[in-house]
Amino acid sequence: MSGDVINLRQFRKSKQRVEKERQAEQNRLSFGRTKTEKSLTKTLNDKAERALDQGRLETPVDRE
Repeated sequence: MSGDVINLRQFRKSKQRVEKERQAEQNRLSFGRTKTEKSLTKTLNDKAERALDQGRLETPVDRE
């Protein structure tokens, strides 16, 4: 009955490091965009919103 002896403190620390790295990778994907990419996205969203508003039917306010 000879098993591998592990240090639980080191195991927990290595597990935390892996979790932090996974979270950092997710944050890089979510927030790591350049200023140019952000402005391009904003421009495309504004253009799409204007195109949607152009097709909107307006109802008259006064119906007398």
